[in-house]
Amino acid sequence: WKTCSPSGQRRENAPKRSAMADQGVALQHKGPAKPYVIGLTGNLPSGKRLVGEPLAQLGAEHLDADRLAHQVMAPNTTAWHEIVAAFGARIVAPEGKLDRQALGKVVFGDAAALARLEAIVHPRVIALTRQRIADSRAPVIVVEAIKLIESGMVRQFCNAVWVVIAPREVRLSRLIEQRGLSRTAAELRVDAQPPQEEKIAHADVVIDNGGTVEQTVRQIKRAWAEIGSEEK
Repeated sequence: WKTCSPSGQRRENAPKRSAMADQGVALQHKGPAKPYVIGLTGNLPSGKRLVGEPLAQLGAEHLDADRLAHQVMAPNTTAWHEIVAAFGARIVAPEGKLDRQALGKVVFGDAAALARLEAIVHPRVIALTRQRIADSRAPVIVVEAIKLIESGMVRQFCNAVWVVIAPREVRLSRLIEQRGLSRTAAELRVDAQPPQEEKIAHADVVIDNGGTVEQTVRQIKRAWAEIGSEEK
């Protein structure tokens, strides 16, 4: 895998891929060939969306598994009914949507409850992702998912895996400042996840998002430019 540092320097642990195009040049779909799929993952909240959005600007279609999960768990869907049956009406907000904070309090820190939720949601998100990929005409698709590897999506869809990392304290600060969580709640969510190193072990590209936005974007553009043209 390749690790891009915030300074823009790269340490290489794999053969260098051929350059495909100038950075930022939109790609053209060449007939019915399957798209090149980048699996984008990283622990909460490493900043996956900050990586996914610039990739969309560079020409990729961005599929966010979290947003797809919102669709899957919408009120009165099959998944919604199964989740309410599993965890009770306490996790339903007054307007009928699932209260994700209330649900998080139930499942984070309880491995069995989290596994039960994922067994309901993941197969449906995977099926919806597969359909979106099949319907797409984009030459490059980015599938952003926190459980990309654990759910098996990486084996089903991905040509390459990009892992976004950030130091633990940076991730805690983001949860506290951006989502309004207490430090205790933030620590519970961060520590419920597997270590970042487990995702890094599967990575083709590692993006260090512990620095500035500009530093992260430079890494994204460099990795984008090195996607092999033969794989499109």
